[in-house]
Amino acid sequence: MAIDAHNTNQAGGAQPNTQTNSQTNTQSAIQPQQTGASPLSGGLRGAGAWAVDAACSGNPGPMEYQCVDLQTGARVFHFGPVMGTNNIGEFLAIVHALALMEKQGIKDKVIYSDSYNAILWVNKKRCKTTFVRNAETEQLHQVIARAEHWLQTHKVTTPIIKWETKQWGEIPADFGRK
Repeated sequence: MAIDAHNTNQAGGAQPNTQTNSQTNTQSAIQPQQTGASPLSGGLRGAGAWAVDAACSGNPGPMEYQCVDLQTGARVFHFGPVMGTNNIGEFLAIVHALALMEKQGIKDKVIYSDSYNAILWVNKKRCKTTFVRNAETEQLHQVIARAEHWLQTHKVTTPIIKWETKQWGEIPADFGRK
């Protein structure tokens, strides 16, 4: 799904405009993958990978998400805060990364997420949330609908890999609020 509007931050990444943020991407039956060594170990230092994460103050509450390039440490994009849930943010972060990679022609990277649920939702092409729909949350529900539509209309080949927090520590896209 193409990003409708974005701003470029100082790191050169796309920052979605919270007024018109339609960001998502699709994958074809990609399963959460696991690897032994940390993506940040060895000489590669996360080459060819982005990490995504969401944060929510309360659940539901003000939610935001971001993506970080593991090789450079630069923020690729940031969205929010908007009223939402952490799981919704994790889902949208993956889809946003997939859509941005497609839009920019990036085919040689993987995406790391620490959310097993979000990875499953992306694989099923559906945000399986029970988050209330009302005037305050309507904009986010529209973003979710665009993300789901994007997933249903695009074939994704980018691997989405489960970040193993217990083995590797916090995902580099973490907001550090725990």
